[in-house]
Amino acid sequence: MQASKTNSEQTFDKIRYMQMSDKSFWFSLDKHLPEKEYENKVRSRQGYVLIKEGQPIGLLRFNLFWDQIPFCTMLFIAPGFRGQSYGRKLLEYWENDMRTQGFGMVLTSTQVDEAAQHFYRKSGYRDCGGLLIDTPGYAQPMELFLSKDILI
Repeated sequence: MQASKTNSEQTFDKIRYMQMSDKSFWFSLDKHLPEKEYENKVRSRQGYVLIKEGQPIGLLRFNLFWDQIPFCTMLFIAPGFRGQSYGRKLLEYWENDMRTQGFGMVLTSTQVDEAAQHFYRKSGYRDCGGLLIDTPGYAQPMELFLSKDILI
């Protein structure tokens, strides 16, 4: 995906599937993916990198919920590039790729105390449930699940 060069939008070079050569960049932003899973994500094409001026500035990874629904598990834009529509572009790219692959809906989640829920709602996602984990060592604020119909 090549960016259009307009005065009203930030431009970027491209969005592409993650590669083994992205590993250092990836783990500079993603502190949650187990290192042993990185190669699996590359092989299964379940992650993207957004490139601006030849440098990676953002990432998105996903898996398949119930082995059939694309579920965005991480969307992260490097500090200094946030608030410039890069996250929206990356999310839209993923949604379009999932639609092209024949999926009709996508999911994501965020903790209820995080501002990301507002970003997803502005992007057309609807609240569809929550998960509360209070097991010692795993406890966290409630996880809010959001869904979006991507059928045309």
